[in-house]
Amino acid sequence: MAKILIIEDNQIMADNFTLILKGFFDIECINSAEGAMDIINKNLPDIIILDVLLNGHSAFALLNELQSYQDTANIPIIICSNLANHLDMKTIRHYNVHKVIDKSIITPDILINSCREIGANFK
Repeated sequence: MAKILIIEDNQIMADNFTLILKGFFDIECINSAEGAMDIINKNLPDIIILDVLLNGHSAFALLNELQSYQDTANIPIIICSNLANHLDMKTIRHYNVHKVIDKSIITPDILINSCREIGANFK
């Protein structure tokens, strides 16, 4: 089963994402970018679902750190954010971002299908 790391500081959103995905994927959650690298180094995920607006370190600091290591640079990223309309895919694709999903219109099907699509591309 593919492993997904959800990095989301809104506990309700994190819980909802977990409930939606847990029947299809092995899920782990963390609420900050600071602790994410420890989890990633212990158990390399197949996909990361990342919120942009996090407490503490920004998601972009984490994306930069992921790109600096050979074993983490190729982990596919799905950004789920209320800022989705403000992100330029040409710019963030460098960080191995494969999809940007607007939290305001996300549905369970969108989330599941996005993870399946990205996971299938990397098997």
